[in-house]
Amino acid sequence: MAKIMLAPMEGVVDANMRNLLTRIGGIDTCVTEFIRITGQPLPDRDLLKKVPELLNPGCSTNGVPVIVQFLGCNPQMLAYHAQRAVALGARGIDLNFGCPSKTVNKHRGGAVLLDEPDTIHQIVAAVRDSLSADIVVSAKMRLGNKDKFLAVDNAQAIEAAGASSLVVHARTKTEGYRPPAHWHWIRKIKESVALPVVANGDVWDWQDYQQCRDVSGCEDVMIGRGLLANPGLALTIKQRLRGDTVVGLDWADIMRLIIEYYENVQLQLPPPFVSGRVKQWLNMMRKHNPKAQQLFEQIKKVSDLKEMTKLLDLQLKLALADRP
Repeated sequence: MAKIMLAPMEGVVDANMRNLLTRIGGIDTCVTEFIRITGQPLPDRDLLKKVPELLNPGCSTNGVPVIVQFLGCNPQMLAYHAQRAVALGARGIDLNFGCPSKTVNKHRGGAVLLDEPDTIHQIVAAVRDSLSADIVVSAKMRLGNKDKFLAVDNAQAIEAAGASSLVVHARTKTEGYRPPAHWHWIRKIKESVALPVVANGDVWDWQDYQQCRDVSGCEDVMIGRGLLANPGLALTIKQRLRGDTVVGLDWADIMRLIIEYYENVQLQLPPPFVSGRVKQWLNMMRKHNPKAQQLFEQIKKVSDLKEMTKLLDLQLKLALADRP
């Protein structure tokens, strides 16, 4: 069956979120937030803090494989950290050539490297050559930095360097996250390489999923913002693919997830930063869920954690009362 991958989203899809979303079902693989590699080695504790699943080993608490993503421009340092991650339990390594952050790009990381296919080849080759053949080495790229002229060249460079697969986000860096996603460009890339290509970008529902696969020609799809907006999306897609009765999440189910997420964040972050994480998630949900919009309006100015707890608990009670 076609696979669904959970996309890496910096500052959003951390281990806490990965565990919640993979527990729902439908997600086959996760890719971590990028770990930025510079000229200095990172201690193992930093890798384990970012990817606690390495102790599982290499899986979420629900048994879904978690691929470690690195970002940088130094082939030797990336290869070194790939080896360290594998020694700690990583099942695969992904290389980020898609991050649009100005700060990251300023230091020759992420999507800006799409102007340099030779550098991309050197990075992928160095990481691939540093690991045993049973460890997956993949890459994620956008269609380009400022334009799409080197899209095929970059994909072919990644393939020639020995990557196992390639995820393509169907926009350039300058296009950011503005619609539309250019799925037809993913097809061009897919037809230019032999390695498996995964489509990514603007999949918000079943219809988007079908259209993305049809236009891109890809069997497998990576979803990011769509799964944050609708945590049950991967599950309902898999149910439809199997021909099962579609049983999605109702608002009470989502409220339980939000409360669990909120409680976990309190264990991770200082109190002033906790409420912001919940608001960030609701902000992603609210364009596609009227109840999330209503809750967001209620809590957007709340910073006191006791008040936040009361509001969330009340919403769960109301949601349970509204169930048929």
